[in-house]
Amino acid sequence: MERIISAGISGSMMRTAALRGRWRALVFILCLAELRSVTGQARYSIPEEQAEGSLVGNIAKDLGLDVTRLVSGKARIIVKEGPQYVDLNRDKGTLVIKERVDREELCGKTTPCSFSFDVILENPIQLYRVTVEIVDINDNSPSFTKNEINLEILESVASGSRFSLESADDPDVGINDIQKYTLKPSDHFKLEIKNQPDGGTFIEMVLQMPLDREKEESHTLVLVASDGGEPHRSGTVRIHITVLDANDNAPVCSQSVYKADVRENSPAGTLVTTVQAHDADSGQYGDVTYSIAHVTKDAKNLFEIDIKSGGIKVSGNIDYEKSKSHQLNVQSRDHGGHTDTCKVIIQIVDENDNIPMIQMMSLSNTIAEDSPPGTTVAVFNVNDKDADVNGMVKCSLNSDVPFKIESSLSGYYTIVTEDFLDRESISEYNLTITVSDQGSPPLSSHKHINVKVSDVNDCPPKFDESHYSKMVPENNSPGFSVFTLSASDADWGQNSRVSYFLEEKEVNGVAVSSLVSVNSESGVVQAVRSFDYEQIKWFEFNITARDAGSPPLSSVATVKILIQDQNDNPPQVLYPVQTGGSLVAEMVPRSADVGYLVTKVVAVDVDSGQNAWLSYKLQRATDRPLFEVGLQNGEIRTVRQVTDKDAVKQRLSVTVEDNGQPSRSATVIVNVAVADSFPEVMSEFTDFTQDKEYNDNLTFYLVLALAVVSFLFITCLVVIISVKIYRWRQSRVLYHSNLPVIPYYPPRYSDTLGTGTLQHVYNYEVCRTTDSRKSDMKFMPPMSDSLVSVDGADADDPRVEKDMSGNFSQMSTLVSVKKL
Repeated sequence: MERIISAGISGSMMRTAALRGRWRALVFILCLAELRSVTGQARYSIPEEQAEGSLVGNIAKDLGLDVTRLVSGKARIIVKEGPQYVDLNRDKGTLVIKERVDREELCGKTTPCSFSFDVILENPIQLYRVTVEIVDINDNSPSFTKNEINLEILESVASGSRFSLESADDPDVGINDIQKYTLKPSDHFKLEIKNQPDGGTFIEMVLQMPLDREKEESHTLVLVASDGGEPHRSGTVRIHITVLDANDNAPVCSQSVYKADVRENSPAGTLVTTVQAHDADSGQYGDVTYSIAHVTKDAKNLFEIDIKSGGIKVSGNIDYEKSKSHQLNVQSRDHGGHTDTCKVIIQIVDENDNIPMIQMMSLSNTIAEDSPPGTTVAVFNVNDKDADVNGMVKCSLNSDVPFKIESSLSGYYTIVTEDFLDRESISEYNLTITVSDQGSPPLSSHKHINVKVSDVNDCPPKFDESHYSKMVPENNSPGFSVFTLSASDADWGQNSRVSYFLEEKEVNGVAVSSLVSVNSESGVVQAVRSFDYEQIKWFEFNITARDAGSPPLSSVATVKILIQDQNDNPPQVLYPVQTGGSLVAEMVPRSADVGYLVTKVVAVDVDSGQNAWLSYKLQRATDRPLFEVGLQNGEIRTVRQVTDKDAVKQRLSVTVEDNGQPSRSATVIVNVAVADSFPEVMSEFTDFTQDKEYNDNLTFYLVLALAVVSFLFITCLVVIISVKIYRWRQSRVLYHSNLPVIPYYPPRYSDTLGTGTLQHVYNYEVCRTTDSRKSDMKFMPPMSDSLVSVDGADADDPRVEKDMSGNFSQMSTLVSVKKL
């Protein structure tokens, strides 16, 4: 009956489980320490090999977030490295499988197996760490690297001799991993299993009964490896044993454990260490060969051993980030079939061969210029796969920008403003992020981003000058362009669009808008009406420049308009007064000395400055003039002694001229009587012909009076006829009616005097002149002792007749003398 030898590994599995439990606790504590700066975290557990779209968990519910917050915050998954196995459904707030997860491919033998990713939200920035643990399922069967194992064993080998066998490999872990080995048949051999520190197993086949070549030259055994999963899976390998003649000494390794270091990225062929073994036998039984046995596929691909010398060399690409150490089992064998096994532990020395990687999480390409210091512009993540100092990174920005980098979360960095921004100075910034590690030589990477500064209406318009003074000639035409205001605004776009407005005020009781206007777009100041220097000489007003920002900013400029005088007014003679119907004469005695002051012509010019400078000139009518006028003061004086040849009546024409360009002038007639007494003067001026202008005016007034009287007469006639007809119709109506007749009295009717309808007595006085050529009376007030008023209109004044009847009864002239 065939017996089955089964080697249980329950004790070793318990120790392994305890070790893994302590390791899980340590990993959990380290994760908590790393996530102190994370806003929240969630952990899920799912079996491997789930189909795409399978539900992982409700992340919104588990983190206490509203689904709308996921949408508004643009929630997304950030994976530092490797594929993204899980996807986020923002609308439902759930995590679903995006790609099939193979636990063996992801973690190998590492337990627990999990992968982490970050969920980031914006406005404000929040970071959540999510860990998904992959639960192993029994989807892999134990397998051996070879289908057959050939062994040669001397028949002289004593009982208890050990023969190492290659262990099977099962990618699954835990209960799904290999739980037991079974050897069939078990007549001569039994199995012994030893657990190794790295979690693997070392299988030895122990000879229980001596071999007899003469009885049986070969043996065929089957080694079965079985896991504990559901359903159970197993793998087998056939062992062919050839019984040889005796070889009584086995090879012995010089060390049971070899330790060596090798740098990652070492080229193929680099010698790591040399294993040596000695065999006391001679001849072919003393020759020892070396081989690597009982190692993983990765280790076999990385290292190779020289079967003669025992030298272990690099054969593949060594990457510290994938595995920090490797353990090899080197078997030494003689030609007699005796073997010995030693361990070779190879530590990988990290090289600074990974460049720090920059990944932008969030970026605002535009920032307002009024943003306070500390405003976040960008969030990025830096990952360096190297370890220790080779993986420590330092971030920096170019020094000529008002930004800085802050480390906010684990592995995350924030770019914030360091100072206030001014778009008018610098409108955009080119930021260069430099990340370098601490290795030797250090490795670095760069990231360039552009940040534009958006405009804020923070600059009011500025005038070229705060006060403007412009001169405008008077008598300008309406719409005359005075000058153009200009204000500049350092802002951009709509904020720099400047409009101009006139501030309303009163100037001498008149609204300033009735004097000037300003074009709101061009800033052209125009005169609304013609200016008169004699009415207003200058005025001030304010113009506001306002931009189109929100809120709008403005500035004010004061404008002073000076009216420039033009010579538009002729001189006006104040004295002597020129009258139309009477003559005023200055009397000069014949005994007057040279320089005698006859009179003074007084004139003014309402213009100003040079235009108001007056000069007086006398138009000379004779070769030997008796009078002259002062050029500046207008005084008329005698220039020689009066002679008998000089006429009594002197008519002087004085021209008053200003100094303007062109000049304007006025002429005044001064009548001078050269006589020593009034009778002489009066006899000279009696037959003085009336002015033609006076007669023309008189005719005009007579015609006008006749027309008015005719019109009034016709109007009264029409009114009287109308009233008569109206009363006749009323009397006809009353005659045919039976109503009593009530007499009608006009309003305010009074018969005080017994006759007529007037309520008061009116007295009329009619005065006529003795001179039939005139129809009015003129009374000239006395002027001075030397002033004579000559007019034939006042001869019938009884007062004058009483005073002058004795001497001037034959004259119809009124002479008034005022005693000063």
